Amino acid sequence: MRLAVAQIITGADLAANLELIREYATGAKAAGAELVVFPEAAMRAFGNSLADIAEPLDGPWAAAVRDIARDLEITVVAGMFTPGDDGRVRNTLLVTGPGIDTSYDKIHLFDAFGFAESDSVDAGTSPVTFEVNGTVIGLATCYDVRFPALFTANARAGAQVNIVCASWGAGEGKAEQWDLLVRARAVDSTTFVVACGQGDPASIGRPAAGAAPTGIGHSAVVSPLGSPLVALGREPELVVVDIDPSVVTEVRGKLPVLANARSF
Repeated sequence: MRLAVAQIITGADLAANLELIREYATGAKAAGAELVVFPEAAMRAFGNSLADIAEPLDGPWAAAVRDIARDLEITVVAGMFTPGDDGRVRNTLLVTGPGIDTSYDKIHLFDAFGFAESDSVDAGTSPVTFEVNGTVIGLATCYDVRFPALFTANARAGAQVNIVCASWGAGEGKAEQWDLLVRARAVDSTTFVVACGQGDPASIGRPAAGAAPTGIGHSAVVSPLGSPLVALGREPELVVVDIDPSVVTEVRGKLPVLANARSF
């Protein structure tokens, strides 16, 4: 399948962010992609209020993304925020396209490095997979990448590809950790990993939003044996890559970690 990774940098303006999604999705379709992946917080960047813009999956922002996907006949994965309990939000991935409409709520909340995502975000509870033209794809968001069990659960549910949408926080060693974790999760689950992060705002001269995790770039597509097929830099970029899901069966025949795994 041909897929596209849209490493964008979003801001506070929902309409402007939608235009970015339309622009990059149009480019992905023109390049022949069946699927285009956008980062976490595509609806509104971290460092801005979220509770006031969170909306249900049948709200106007999600409807606009569905319109883009329908008009272009492409499947779109994009991060948004939906209402949670007690004034909190859910950190949601919307998936929409021909014959597809589903969503995933981030399970593992980023209560680490002095940040407490659980103060403002409700955790999801269930893994989610979906199918594009016969290829099964699992979903994960940012901090989820540190938890191998989610990726192997998706693989056991049939996933040949795992998508990670992120707005990775900057800091000492964080870029190296991102690279290590993305590649490790591919090997753990023997799936392709499509890791799409927000670009680094500094790369376009935008000031930092305090300590908010606004992205470092370095999106990548990784093979089931952990080899990078594409690796981006810090700047906004659209990259298109062809992957062969049948490779997963071949890899699992050589490296049957899912079959060999034991529970303790």
